[in-house]
Amino acid sequence: MQSHILMFLLGLGALTVGAELLVRGASRLALTFGISPLVVGLTVVAFGTSAPEMAVSAGAALSGSGDIAVGNVVGSNIANVLLILGLSALIVPLAVNEQIIRQEIPIMIGASLLLVVMAMDGSLSAGEGWVLFALVIVYTVFLVTQSRRAGQATQDEFAGEMPDEKSKWDAHWAVQLALVVVGLGLLVLGADWLVGAAVAVARIFGVSDLVIGLTVVAVGTSMPEIATSLVAAFRGERDIAVGNVVGSNVFNIFAVMGVAGILAGNGLAVSEAARNFDLWVMLAVALACLPIAISGREIARWEGVLFIGYYIAYTAFLVLAAQKHAHLPAFSGIMMSYVVPLTVIGLVVSFIHGNRKGGDPA
Repeated sequence: MQSHILMFLLGLGALTVGAELLVRGASRLALTFGISPLVVGLTVVAFGTSAPEMAVSAGAALSGSGDIAVGNVVGSNIANVLLILGLSALIVPLAVNEQIIRQEIPIMIGASLLLVVMAMDGSLSAGEGWVLFALVIVYTVFLVTQSRRAGQATQDEFAGEMPDEKSKWDAHWAVQLALVVVGLGLLVLGADWLVGAAVAVARIFGVSDLVIGLTVVAVGTSMPEIATSLVAAFRGERDIAVGNVVGSNVFNIFAVMGVAGILAGNGLAVSEAARNFDLWVMLAVALACLPIAISGREIARWEGVLFIGYYIAYTAFLVLAAQKHAHLPAFSGIMMSYVVPLTVIGLVVSFIHGNRKGGDPA
């Protein structure tokens, strides 16, 4: 038991240090090469922090475990938005860059919708996997090209946001790149230690493997994103905090699901449960980002609380459904009859109020 606790603490420490190094290196690297922190968050940071999802889904596809491969991506995308953005917004209201609103969130919604359409026949074919993987290459090239066109204007815009500008030890691009690589390595290692320790402790206390998979492991593969976005929010790098989440979701669908579909060979099976519920929740969560981002051009603290509340409710639903609990119908009825309609009304009011204020774009 003590060894598991020590491993948990070491994992937490590795995540914290790794996130700090990654955010510092990525933000400095952005300034050095004239690329906005937003684009670095959408690409280098987002793709790197999705390494656990890639490893899990690729391994699951090779072993024929389609449910794990698909559930890992869908569950991580839901956690990225509801849990990570929610926690980050609690630290500081997240001003949303105009590019996020008009370009990146619609791309995330489009990617989510594309995955839903591809999965409706019960499998993701190798051909569809190649299509998804090609899209992540096109998306990355487009983002970098778009950012480089900004040139000096980009550097001038973000130069004032970079912390500790008097420090020169990490001024060279090679040092900055090393910080990114070491940070990513510590994030992946820390996530592995933390998840392993948490699963071991949960089993000691008699928690079932199903509940562990729905909670500890699902959140565990998103720990790099959680650590990175929280550190970015604390440091005031809000573009990296938001970009990390949106970019990770796009990468998870295009790259992780693409690779999983390719490796599966005869097609990656998508369960009926995922087609009837979880994929639609992922799409709904992506759609919910747009009105929240537009209203006041920020994700406010109360919206962060709302996101976290919905993630808790989603997890509770999964656990109750897995156990076929007697309270499941009542829980579902309360969510659909009261909570969801009140949330929609609140978002509409917030949207109208935000437009009347004429909030400036972030």
